Parts: sequence; structure tokens; C-alpha cells
Amino acid sequence: MPSDRLPEHPDWLWRTPDPKPSYDAIVVGGGGHGLATAYYLARNHGITNVAVLEKGWLAGGNMARNTTIIRSNYLWDESAAIYDFALKQWEVLPAELDFDFLFSQRGVLNLAHTLQDVRECTRRVNANKLNGLDVAWLEPDEVSKVCPIVNTSPDVRYPVLGATFQPSAGIAKHDHVAWAFARAADRLGVDLIQNCEVLDFLRAGDRVVGVRTSRGDIHSGTVGLAAAGHSSVLAAKAGLRLPVQSYPLQALVSELHEPVHPTVVMSNHVHVYVSQAHKGELVMGAGVDTYTGYGQRGSFHVIEKQMAAAVELFPIFARAHVLRTWGGIVDVSPDASPIIDRTPVEGLYVNCGWGTGGFKATPSAGWTMAHTMATGRRHPLNEPFALSRFTSGALIDEHGAAAVAH
Repeated sequence: MPSDRLPEHPDWLWRTPDPKPSYDAIVVGGGGHGLATAYYLARNHGITNVAVLEKGWLAGGNMARNTTIIRSNYLWDESAAIYDFALKQWEVLPAELDFDFLFSQRGVLNLAHTLQDVRECTRRVNANKLNGLDVAWLEPDEVSKVCPIVNTSPDVRYPVLGATFQPSAGIAKHDHVAWAFARAADRLGVDLIQNCEVLDFLRAGDRVVGVRTSRGDIHSGTVGLAAAGHSSVLAAKAGLRLPVQSYPLQALVSELHEPVHPTVVMSNHVHVYVSQAHKGELVMGAGVDTYTGYGQRGSFHVIEKQMAAAVELFPIFARAHVLRTWGGIVDVSPDASPIIDRTPVEGLYVNCGWGTGGFKATPSAGWTMAHTMATGRRHPLNEPFALSRFTSGALIDEHGAAAVAH
């Protein structure tokens, strides 16, 4: 069936089994990362007796609430490696999963508005080039050629002094990505169990031997957490205090419009990013709310300020109407980089701390988490993203690349 005719929640694409008493591995969280982890456990490691436990419906959390941006132009080598691996997987996954999730490599612009922005952006461009990424610095006239609707007048409050540009970056349809991984995992024998909330962990000394759920106890000696903003809550049930804090992150969409916005535009300085979805709505977002919490909505002033910034950057949007707003819960680590690692509790693994950048990393997060769970060792890509870096001091500070530019 063509992707534009799929129903809202196509449960017929996968089985809806009851949970078995035990599995070789359990993945907690049925979002993009959890589904990708289960798929790669089966595909890469031959571990098919796997359960994905989701407290609601599949991909109903952050996977349904993100703004779908895919890029790899991060500053540090470790970040560029894991995100660019994901970008290369995005290019081949539609054929591999036999599912068109509308991956559109329309490019991403990161605008610079001050001399400090220019210095920081050119530094990032040079670092990206050393890592082999297709990133360039554009002058204001070149920005206008890539995205003619951006206001590059020198008379605005924060004039555009240039931008970084990654042509291979873009967007994908997030729901369809989740459905693609879910169907592929199901075909390999993975059980996708919805409406099954994990309430506690079953322990034997310092080892996890299963989970207690709203649908009964399920036993397994290998349990992976991929629950995004609720990862720290779950880990606390196992006696772990993860170094992450959860914040609301809001986004909004406009009514449908004719295609007017050919790329993705981000501005850390005025705190807004904008793309146009395949159906025609404008998708906008900004930074996280300034308070911690687990409510899937945020403060009105964040919406107000991002809309003001969007109208200043794109005068053509002045008459656009907001259709709806929503929020997700993002888990932010002290260095704005992820954690993919074993935990001190034997048999328990964690994938969290992605903050605002989780969607774009879906393939690499699943790949590396599956490797770590299957082998008990970190993959080279997630070796730098161990829990131990918060005691060793080997941090990967990506606040500049991840603050607003999701």
C-alpha cells in the first residue's frame, strides 16, 4: 500500500501477541530506538526471541512528537561518527526495510547572526570537513539561493551573516519510520507488546532476571532501556541514578500550504527552526522549556517567542495560522551527548541522554544498543558514550550543536 494511504495506526502490519513467560532479551520502550534495537538484535545478531514492551501504543511517545530532522553536522569526532553512521543508514533503510518513509535529503541550513556565531559556525564546518562530512559555509547571498524566503536584509534585528549547509541532511516521516522498523522486526520473530507498562525489575542479587509489568512478570537476563525522557524513572526502580534530566520540548505545525520552503533552516541565536512537511504544513520548534518535568506540554512563552523569530526570519509566514502544538519529554545529559552502555546492574543496559537529537540517530542508536546487548561490549561507535565518562571527565560537549538545532 502506498505510504500516503496508510491508516493512522496500522496494527495489521505486525502481530499483537500476548507476552511469553520469558525471552532472550527485552527492550523497554516501543519508540524508534526500541524498535530499531529489536530489529538489529534479530538482523545483525540472530537474536529473535525478543520482546519490545511499550506502555501505550507503538511509537506514541517522542517518536510521534519530534520534528523529523536528520543531520550529522556535530562538532566533536565522536558525535559526528555516530550521527553520520545514522545518516548513511537512513539512505539505505527504505530499500532494506521495504518501506518508503519519505526520506528527503533537502539540506539543512544553520544560520549565523553575530560574529561569534560566524566563528563558531566556521569552526564547526572545518571540524566537519576533517570528519569527511559534506558541510560548507555559505555567505548571505548563497543562503538566499538555497532558501529564497529567508530574510537576509541587513536591516533586521539579527541579520543573517552566513550559514553552514549540509546538503545530505533532511527530513523523514517519523510515524512511517517506526512502522517500518516494527514490521521488519515482527517479520524476524520479535514480539511487539503494546499496553504493557514496566512497573519494576526482577532481581537476583546484583543481576536483572526480568521485569514486572502491568501484564504480569516476564523473565529475561538481558534488559535494555530505551524509554527516552522516562529512562531515569525506570532506572531508579533498579537502584540506578542516571545523570540525565527530563524537560518538555515543544513544537508546532501550521495549516497546509503550497510548497514554499525548500530546505530546513535553523537558528540557535533567535531560537527557532523551520521545515515544511511533505503534506505542506510548516513544522517549527525551539529549545527546551527551562524547567524539568514529565508533562507532554510546555510554556506558552516558548511558542510565542519561536513564532516571533520565525516571522522575522520568514516574513512570508506572517499570515500562516498555527494548527496545533504539542510537547515531548527529552532526556538531557550534562554534556548533551547520549549514553549507550551497560549499567552496574548486570544484565541491564541503557540507551538514553539523546536530548533533542534522538530521532536523527534512530538507526545508529538501535545498531549500537543491539551490539552492546548481544555481546556485552560496547560498539566502537558508542565506546565514547559510556556512563563512566561522567566520572573520568571524558565528556563530549555538544551543547552548541544540540541546543536548538535539533
